[in-house]
Order: sequence, then C-alpha cells, then structure tokens
Amino acid sequence: MSRPILEVIALGVDDAVAAEAGGADRLELVTDMAADGLTPSRETFAAVRAAVDIPLRVMLRSAATARSGERCTAAELHALCAEAEALRAEGADEFVLGFLDHAGHPDLVAVEMIVAVIEPCPWTFHRAIDRAAHRDELRKQLAGLPGLDAYLTAGSPTGVDDGMPVLLAEAARAGEPGYEARILVGGGLRLDHLPRLRAGGIDAFHIGGAARPAGWASPVSAAAVEHWREAL
Repeated sequence: MSRPILEVIALGVDDAVAAEAGGADRLELVTDMAADGLTPSRETFAAVRAAVDIPLRVMLRSAATARSGERCTAAELHALCAEAEALRAEGADEFVLGFLDHAGHPDLVAVEMIVAVIEPCPWTFHRAIDRAAHRDELRKQLAGLPGLDAYLTAGSPTGVDDGMPVLLAEAARAGEPGYEARILVGGGLRLDHLPRLRAGGIDAFHIGGAARPAGWASPVSAAAVEHWREAL
C-alpha cells in the first residue's frame, strides 16, 4: 500500500508548524471549533501558508450555515463566494465545503456556485455527508463536479464507532460511479480503528482533538501527530 494521508486540523500558525513537524501530510485550516469549524481569515491563511510547506485545505463555512445543519441562505452563499474569491486571491488553492437542503439532500446550487469560484482547485465535501438523507444519492449527484477528490466522513453523525460498516462498504465500492473520490475518515477516529480501516482499503485520515492531548484550548502536539504518523 502507498503511504496513507494524515490530515490535521490547524487553527493557526503554531498548530500548522507542529503538525508539519509531526509528519502531517496536509492541514485543514479552520477557525472557531466551538462552532465545528468556520472559514479562517485571509490574514490567518496567509500567515499559515508562509509558515509551512505542506498542502492546506481551507474551510468555507459560516456560523449560520453550521447552526442550520449546513443549509445556506442566498445571502450567506454570496458572502462565502466572496470569501472564497478573496482567499483564492491570497493564494489558497485547496478547500473544504459542504451544503445540504432542508430535506437533507445536497444543495447543488450552493455547491456549484462555490465550485465555480474555486475551480480548478481540489476540494473535500465535509461531514455534511454524514447528515445526508441518502449518502449514495448525494455521492452520485456530486459526481463529476470539478475538483471534488475527497469526502470527509465518519460514516455516521455519531462517529467512526457507529459508522465503521458504512465506511468499509463505501471503500469496497471505490471506482464505481459516485465513489471515485477518496474517503477521508474523521470524526471520533481513534488509533484502534486504524487496522480495520486500513485492511478495508482506506488510506486517508483526519484528526483534530486527537492531535491535542491537552484539549482544544492547547495547540497541536507534534509528538501526538508523530504517534499517528508512525501508527499509519
């Protein structure tokens, strides 16, 4: 098997530097984890981009969207498009996003508007998939959108413990229509999950709290990231 991807959530420069030192392959750059991760400022992005060499994906998500279960109003969507455009101008070239409608289906208008702004950048559809009404339909509706190369998912809204069967079933369908994008496992992920996930063919992993043994009030621990890197 090829080297698996380890992605680490970074809130700022200290996190990013520690994650890179520990062996992270990529960062997910966000702000305000109390709101489950929102779009960082251009200034934060620029500082982090200057501090590390590894790729970083920037979250495109507003507080209102997070509160509404990933539903996006027209005003919020236009604001996010403007933020995405500004981040692109600052040099951002990878992103994370995801929107659902009131019925739990992918909000294609929102997704396609954002993608039109960030194209041809690669992007991850985040854990909104775990709250979707129909995961298979969502994947097939999003298939073919330019740049989509990963789904950040725990397989369940409640985390990897409950989502393991879904993750393994979806991994077994890799390459089928709607299943071309890589599974990036995150959300309650623990080290003891790794052998089963790796045996199932999954090769990308996302950690946040696991990289911070002292909690979210403390920065990323390079040693904790290194421990995950070695385990993978």
